[in-house]
Amino acid sequence: MQTCLALKGLQKPQPQHLSASFPDGYHKHVLATIDSTNAEAARIAGSLSSPTWILGLKQTAGRGRGGRQWADPQGNFAATLVLFPDDPLQNRVLRSFVAALALFDALVTLTGRAEAFSLKWPNDVLLNGGKLAGILLETVPLSAGRSALAIGMGVNLVEAPSLAELSTGSVPPVSLQDATGSTVTAEEFLDFLAVSYAACEEQFSTFGFEPIRRAWLARAARLGEVITARSGQAEVSGIFDTIDETGHLILNTAEGKQAIAAADVFF
Repeated sequence: MQTCLALKGLQKPQPQHLSASFPDGYHKHVLATIDSTNAEAARIAGSLSSPTWILGLKQTAGRGRGGRQWADPQGNFAATLVLFPDDPLQNRVLRSFVAALALFDALVTLTGRAEAFSLKWPNDVLLNGGKLAGILLETVPLSAGRSALAIGMGVNLVEAPSLAELSTGSVPPVSLQDATGSTVTAEEFLDFLAVSYAACEEQFSTFGFEPIRRAWLARAARLGEVITARSGQAEVSGIFDTIDETGHLILNTAEGKQAIAAADVFF
C-alpha cells in the first residue's frame, strides 16, 4: 500500500527532526488551553490568510460528530486545520478521507506498524480494532460569501476515554501508548501529521478524489463484511461493498445496493 508520502516522494520525518519538518505554506498556533480547537478556528479564520493548524495542549470542551462531547485527557492530541479551499462545497466533505489517510500515514511513520491501523467510515482511525482517532469537519462562514473549512482531529495518544462516556455499541477506545508502547507529545505528533496531510492534500488537489478513494479502501475496516449503519431511528445492515465517488457508503442489502450519505457505523 503506497501512502500519500510515498506517492509524493517525501522522506518520512524522523523524531529528532520533527520541528524542522513542518511543510511549506502551512502555519501553526499552539495554545496551552482552549475550549475547542474547532471553536477557535471559527473565531480566527477571518484573520488567517493561509492553511493553519491550531493545536490545543489542553482542550476543555472538545466535541465530535453530532454535537457529542469529545473526551480529551491531558496529553492526547486535539488540533484543527483551517483551510481555504476554492472547490465546490460537495468536494470539501471528501477531505474527511484525506484527513483519515494523513492520520494513517502519520501513525505508521511513527510506529512502523501499518497492519495495526485501519479506517472506519466515515471518519475514524482504528488501532487493533479499537477507536484511536476521530475527525470532525465544519464550515466557517467568512465575509463576502466566502467560507473556510475547519478539519478537527483528535487522537488518543496517551489515554483512552472510559467506556462509560461512550454510546452503546460504540467501538471501544484505545490509546497509542497503551497499545503500541509509542510515546509522542501532541506537538511532536502535529509535525508528523502536518507533513502527511500536506502530501495527501496535494494528491487530492491535483488528481481528485479517485486516488484518495482507492487508498482509503485499501485501509478500510470490515470491507466485504456485514456492518450496520444507523442514523437516528433508521438502521441498515448489509455487506460493506465500497465507498462511491461522493464518499457515500455502499452496502449490499437484501433489498439491493444502498448508498448512505451520513450515519454511524457499528460492527
